[in-house]
Amino acid sequence: MAPRKKKDQTPKRPTGNLAAEIENAGVVMEQPITQTLETNFMPYAMSVIISRAIPEMDGFKPAHRKLLYTMYKMGLLTGARTKSANIVGQTMRLNPHGDAAIYETLVRLTRGNQALLHPYIDSKGNFGKAYSRDMAYAASRYTEAKLDTICGELFADIDKDTVDFVDNYDGSMKEPSLLPVRFPSILLNANIGIAVSMASAICPFNLEELCDTTIALMKNPDHDLLTTLTAPDFPGGGYILYNESELRRIYETGRGSVRVRARYSYDKTANCLEITEIPPTTTVEVIIDKIVELAKSGKAREVADIRDETDLSGLKIAIDLKRGADPDKVMRGLFRMTPLEDTMSCNFNVLIGGYPKVLGARDLLIEWIAFREECIKRRVYFDLKKKKEKLHLLLGLSKILLDIDKAIRIVRETEEESEVVMNLMIGFGIDEVQAEYVAEIRLRHLNREYILKRTDEVENLKKEIAQMEEILGDQKKVRGIIVEELSDVKKKYAQPRRSLILYDVQTEQEDEEEGPPDYPVHLFFTREGYFKKITPQSLRMSSEQKLKEGDAIWQGMESSNRANLLLFTDRQQVYKSHVYDFEDTKASVLGDYLPAKLGFEEGERIVSFAVVKEFVGYMIFFFQNGKAAKVEMKSYETRSNRKRLTGAFSAKDSLVGAFYIEEDREFLLRATGGRTLIVHTGAISSKQSRDTQGVAVMSLKKNAVVDAVMPFEPGMLGNEHRFKTKSLPAAGAIPKSEDLGEQMSLLGGQKE
Repeated sequence: MAPRKKKDQTPKRPTGNLAAEIENAGVVMEQPITQTLETNFMPYAMSVIISRAIPEMDGFKPAHRKLLYTMYKMGLLTGARTKSANIVGQTMRLNPHGDAAIYETLVRLTRGNQALLHPYIDSKGNFGKAYSRDMAYAASRYTEAKLDTICGELFADIDKDTVDFVDNYDGSMKEPSLLPVRFPSILLNANIGIAVSMASAICPFNLEELCDTTIALMKNPDHDLLTTLTAPDFPGGGYILYNESELRRIYETGRGSVRVRARYSYDKTANCLEITEIPPTTTVEVIIDKIVELAKSGKAREVADIRDETDLSGLKIAIDLKRGADPDKVMRGLFRMTPLEDTMSCNFNVLIGGYPKVLGARDLLIEWIAFREECIKRRVYFDLKKKKEKLHLLLGLSKILLDIDKAIRIVRETEEESEVVMNLMIGFGIDEVQAEYVAEIRLRHLNREYILKRTDEVENLKKEIAQMEEILGDQKKVRGIIVEELSDVKKKYAQPRRSLILYDVQTEQEDEEEGPPDYPVHLFFTREGYFKKITPQSLRMSSEQKLKEGDAIWQGMESSNRANLLLFTDRQQVYKSHVYDFEDTKASVLGDYLPAKLGFEEGERIVSFAVVKEFVGYMIFFFQNGKAAKVEMKSYETRSNRKRLTGAFSAKDSLVGAFYIEEDREFLLRATGGRTLIVHTGAISSKQSRDTQGVAVMSLKKNAVVDAVMPFEPGMLGNEHRFKTKSLPAAGAIPKSEDLGEQMSLLGGQKE
């Protein structure tokens, strides 16, 4: 046999012509954007929504359900704990994701992590803590887990066709599409998920209140939920600031917010505040970092030291106070300025029949009742079918009782085994199933005593079958079973509320009184970027301003200590601060250098500023190309205390001037060449987008640009009507010598 030639393994050199090597390479294919979204993006979005991020009626996302069902099949409901790594490996038969993602899911469901009001997994080892950002959980090879006893209520009757089973990802085994939960688990534990274009955030409720509410709702559809479901109940405890209107909104619409406050105690001997419970939306480290920041900036002057004393006994943040500090007043300030009091936003988005729906607590419970009714009916129908099959066999067996000897004779005299069933059917008038059952009876059981004992069950079976058929035809009986199950669950697993309710909550006005002191001040800005805050009394004592050589006062104004300070820079950024962030000073000092104080970028300089008590009015920006942008001040207001906003104004053209105005007024614009125009800002429509390019207000000749702008005051120009126009954009007019007032010397008398 001739030897086979070796294949030439020399790599081919690229020809440099990709179009010749790859089919359709470099060819531009036209495809509508709608088609791209439909074929590429929409399937991904639907997968994330339906198969990953949004919980279903049993209260679980697919990842949770696959994990718990795997543990159930491993016998971990009653058996001993096993290594978490073993559980993760087994779960990968249902969940085709990496072991890290599966283990993170397991961690959150454990008792050790303390993220759930009623944990589903009994754990041993370090699983981290939900209230800590830095306390990491141990690797899966070191920890052990099993199902908690409450999981018996999740899997009860799962083998009785109560829910549908579907193929796993490779079709090698079956998994439940839902779990037949015996209590409304959808509202029992917190469940948060972010999908594509939608999210879900479900707050937890106390199990006893939840069961009582569900029972009451089945008896009376118009039941007032607030009478039994008083408020959410968080695993971390704390105080819930009771807001009846907001709770009713959550119960009816599924959207709203719950405000939670930390719980603390005061150790008088050590002059120390001890925080032992915090809101579910924050962590110990975030709280400590925020308090340290406040102490450094002078907003929490009473705090001497802060420590994280969390140990095996639980969470504890210790705050040492300075001598003479009022602990309650300090805590009121910390509640206002830190996450020690925080809001959890609710969005009860749940998959119902494969479609995401936002439902209130009432509608969710009604949907769960309907789901549970279906589970009960399927279970009863499964048992009914089994009992009917058994009754059918026993009825055939009872006919054998009439003549046992005849049955034996038929079996003995039949020559072929395959004809035994047929001969029994003919001899006793029974069907094939009954005859098969009789034929399989052992010889030792072919006696009157055995057959009588078996046939005694017939009457009981008939009664049970009649009861089951009655249940299937009567919704009240089905709901009666649900009530019994809920009562049993409440009896076994109910626990006292962890989150206490504060009905008498301090008003915002009372909280405001505890804020920074408010008093009149004089503010001075210099052209080199220095800032001074001087009280009227100090200014009366000495009004001579000390300035850096070559510097000058840019603007001075009267304001208050609680005003907001916004500084616009030449890099289209705005730096936000408060007047009370700066110390009171005197005219005889240079003041605070704003670029250093607020952390400007190197070379960045201030082009405009605004001092506002409330975010009302507008910022008006004038550009060299003759355009003006009028931006609402609300656009610069943020809920979080952000120090810097990018994109403060448009970068499309050079800025000539920027001004804060509380209400519309006139501005005077000058272009190179001398043309002058008076513009009223009322003719410019306002925008909410900060980086708007604005609208054209001044028509410019070739190579001309706007080079000066100032607020216009009556008397600044003679013959003002020559420079005003009814419509924009406008070219303006050339000022004559008699038009120029003393304040308008900068405009000159240039001619085009």
